[in-house]
Amino acid sequence: MKLSLEVLMVLDAIDRRGSFAAAAEELHRVSSAISYQVQKLESDLGVTLFDRSGHRAVLTPTGRLMVDDGRQLLRAAQALEVRALRMERGWETTLRIAADVTVPFALLVPEAARFAGDHPETELRFSREVLGGCWDALVTRRADLAVGAVGEPPAGVGLSVRPLGELEVAFCVAPGHPLADAPEPLTWEQIQPHRVVSMADSSHRLPARSLNVAAGQPALSVPDLDAKLQAQLAGLGCGHLPLCIAQPHLDAGRLRCKSLAEARPPQRFHLAWRTADNGPALSWWRERLNRPDFISAEVIAAQM
Repeated sequence: MKLSLEVLMVLDAIDRRGSFAAAAEELHRVSSAISYQVQKLESDLGVTLFDRSGHRAVLTPTGRLMVDDGRQLLRAAQALEVRALRMERGWETTLRIAADVTVPFALLVPEAARFAGDHPETELRFSREVLGGCWDALVTRRADLAVGAVGEPPAGVGLSVRPLGELEVAFCVAPGHPLADAPEPLTWEQIQPHRVVSMADSSHRLPARSLNVAAGQPALSVPDLDAKLQAQLAGLGCGHLPLCIAQPHLDAGRLRCKSLAEARPPQRFHLAWRTADNGPALSWWRERLNRPDFISAEVIAAQM
């Protein structure tokens, strides 16, 4: 390869300092050595980097390209050095966090900003999961940490779990839905003939989970919680919604809450990770999110 990081540093210094002499001073070299290095690069590549026709050398368009793109390579090289050092000291180069769709991303932004400020060389990768998807992301190693994993963890796969909060849920229908004026409490036999709006489980390997969908019940599958809310507001089906999300629409008459003969318990959420994993970045997030009330009606409502 004819291009080296050293010569890119020379070009960068010449451009920033404005002259070969000033660049040589910064790099603790003599001007003749700087000039020779640039001329050799021009000869090796068969390009002209500086226009020397005036009283001072000026970058040509090709030279400007080399300087600008070269700076990206220099930054990447510097970042690689730092990441290698952090890896040697045990820090993960990447941390993958799977968050359930019920968890507003705004809740994670302050922690992500704090982490990025303190540990900029560990890349964060967030993904959205539905129902059992958070558990599946840990099992299939698509994620290192699950935030808001719903329900109980799969057995026998070596996961550590902490409570993260719970939300009351309500069975809701639009005012024009056939169940809107039905006598209460509703039984599952009454509900079963009507289309339910459900979120599609995002699991890849674990068996897909479904919440309160009766066998043979017609269903409309949607990708996330907002789509589910919008579908139920439009009368496309019935289903459970977190009460804190449904409440404004219940107050405004856009939805109706129906009591059930078999009421559904609160939806429980968890923070989870593979027990064998103990990297410092993972530990940082575990401690920051070690709050049993991280997910609550008040918190969710504040982010709506």
